[in-house]
Amino acid sequence: MSTSFPLDGARVRFAGATHIGRKRDHNEDSISLPDNERLAIVADGMGGHASGEVASRLAVEMITDHFLETGKQQTLTWPYKVDRDLRTHVNRMVTGIMLANLEIWERSQREQRFKGMGTTCVGVYFLDDSLIIGHVGDSRCYRARNTELTQLTEDHSLINDYIRMKRVTPEEAENWPHKNVIVRALGMKESVQVDILTEKPHLGDTYLLCSDGLTGMVKDDQMLHILMVERDLDRAVERLITAANEEGGVDNISVVLARVEASRGGC
Repeated sequence: MSTSFPLDGARVRFAGATHIGRKRDHNEDSISLPDNERLAIVADGMGGHASGEVASRLAVEMITDHFLETGKQQTLTWPYKVDRDLRTHVNRMVTGIMLANLEIWERSQREQRFKGMGTTCVGVYFLDDSLIIGHVGDSRCYRARNTELTQLTEDHSLINDYIRMKRVTPEEAENWPHKNVIVRALGMKESVQVDILTEKPHLGDTYLLCSDGLTGMVKDDQMLHILMVERDLDRAVERLITAANEEGGVDNISVVLARVEASRGGC
């Protein structure tokens, strides 16, 4: 069921789901939908069986817990319009992801069964007048605005590095044998670089967070079509996951949507 939270003169509505897909025997993805904070996360674990699942779950739990704890501190310290302090909230996002990375890395060093585990992570946090996207790996954030779908994040993958260096074309990348190799993820090293994007959302914008189980199966134009024609967010999530499964569903599929609506939309 979708949930909504107030913004300045508007509301942001969230919905999401994760699905095992058609080929895997377990789900290593984890998602987090907002409870007290206007924060949503998608994490795609890697490492096989229990370890990838553990890594993605640790990521969403630690980032969410960090936001909850720092949110309590801000309520005590800054009771008026804390959402205007963009730098503070960027630091919350970066620190939360870095703390999750350290916990995953340390646990993989301590326990042999978790050796080599890691996870991607993409999160979005809505302030009153802007939003913050934090990102590591190849899980993505898109923005659907009017009739255009824009990928806001840049994949931290080997194939994307090759495309940027012009060693392969985007068309050649479709069938490249190592396109799923990740060059940056939580748990790979003791520290991690977090990509941050900030922007001002517009009324009617829909933000899509997803694992590569969606983007590896469904083309951008099909995703945009679903987001444009399906006004019910829960149904849009279902249709995106169904589309990925109809195309083969070779990986776990996670989708979170956040739509900026007029405030009269209610809860």
